[in-house]
Amino acid sequence: MTPKVSIIMGSTSDMNVMEKAARLFDEFEIPFEINALSAHRTPEAVETFAKGAKDRGIKVIIAGAGMAAHLPGVIAAMTPLPVIGVPINASLSGFDSVLAILQMPPGIPVATVAVNGAMNAAILAVQMMATGDEALMQKMLQYKEELKEKIVKANQELAEVKFKFKTN
Repeated sequence: MTPKVSIIMGSTSDMNVMEKAARLFDEFEIPFEINALSAHRTPEAVETFAKGAKDRGIKVIIAGAGMAAHLPGVIAAMTPLPVIGVPINASLSGFDSVLAILQMPPGIPVATVAVNGAMNAAILAVQMMATGDEALMQKMLQYKEELKEKIVKANQELAEVKFKFKTN
């Protein structure tokens, strides 16, 4: 299999967050790769990865990083591919990471999801790829329908919960 998505994290300590993206790609049967690269400790490896990703067939890059969180932006500076940044809660409740990923200069966009939002990053990546893949779009539509069904079922269950002053 040739990976279509690359999940990159600054350290393997971020795996507990980033594995949510991996699980979603497994569910959608989308080949992906996972690597640890550091913008500060392995800058040459980051450059080699970013410059070669398109030629290897990667369509979207998801990059998780905490604290200084330069990894998504550094990758975005060296690739024409869409990069989705996942701020990792490593310090300051992840707010430092949010700002580092969100505040990119003109011409170097990084889509940014919530702190520890790897699952939403994966969903966004699938949606991006689905714009040119009708079969994948149908899978996404089915996934969204299942999300709705979960809420409908939850409300049915809540209707059975009894409280003295509950009105519904």
